[in-house]
Amino acid sequence: MKDYSVNFISVVVPVYNEEGCLQELIDRTLAALDGIGKKFEFILVDDGSRDTSPDIMRSASEKRPGEVISCILNRNYGQHSAIMAGFSLCRGDLVITLDADLQNPPEEIPNLVKAAEQGNDVVGTCRQNRQDTLFRRMASKVVNKVAQKATGVQMHDYGCMLRAYRLHVVKAMLQCNERSTFIPVLGNSFARNTIEIPVKHAERAVGDSKYSLWKLVNLQFNLLTCMTTAPLRILTWFGLLASGCGFLLSLYIIIRRFFIEGGDKWAGEGVFTLFAVMFVFTGIQMIGIGMIGEYVGRIYTDVRNRPRYFIEEIVGRKDEE
Repeated sequence: MKDYSVNFISVVVPVYNEEGCLQELIDRTLAALDGIGKKFEFILVDDGSRDTSPDIMRSASEKRPGEVISCILNRNYGQHSAIMAGFSLCRGDLVITLDADLQNPPEEIPNLVKAAEQGNDVVGTCRQNRQDTLFRRMASKVVNKVAQKATGVQMHDYGCMLRAYRLHVVKAMLQCNERSTFIPVLGNSFARNTIEIPVKHAERAVGDSKYSLWKLVNLQFNLLTCMTTAPLRILTWFGLLASGCGFLLSLYIIIRRFFIEGGDKWAGEGVFTLFAVMFVFTGIQMIGIGMIGEYVGRIYTDVRNRPRYFIEEIVGRKDEE
């Protein structure tokens, strides 16, 4: 029988301008990991912060070398690229991701470990009593529905970064070279068994969310284009529908013109109606061209095969272990 026990835990946290709550995050996460009683490494990835976050990370690594590891990227690459950089350093047989803003309490980590030891490759979480704005909650619902359709895995909260992955799933994700990466969906695509557990959710203690409206829209495009060709298929059906409507309209105009009294006059006066219909169909075509352009642009980015991140400095790693 396969052994699902967890012996070594890796926790990966992307950090971007979180000086206000970073020390509390470190203290609470270390307390939670110490309480589990297993070997662990706590990997903090600085994603180009412009405040004192890198200094706080370095100080924590110097105090507990081998356990707290600071990975400093040379600039901002985005949350998911920063997490992939952390994945490249992981050695634990269970890898847990966590946001730095403390909205997902680090005290939930033991619950993820227990769920993984029940034989699950990926442990997702569903935030209870969410403390986000109405806009953020509605945006999350849209992302979750799209992710469910793209993966076929009916998890309810893909936006929560508090998740656990078996090491073989993480290694599979690292072999994927696409630049547009949505980690929760990518992880589920390599998992045999998945589970979702409820977790607490707190208000953001310091600062504002790093996801603006534009970043949320960009995230949605990434999700659509990196995991499914469904938008292109939908546009194909739109094209067929538009063509069918155009054919029926043409047939109606011919019948009205030649077989109904006064039809010649009506046909002449209906020219603006035809223009209106044409503009609708032209709009559908432009949407289709734009969506194809999104795919082509991402293909171009992937073909260049540039690194998705560059690690400038690693502090606290003990390679001899």
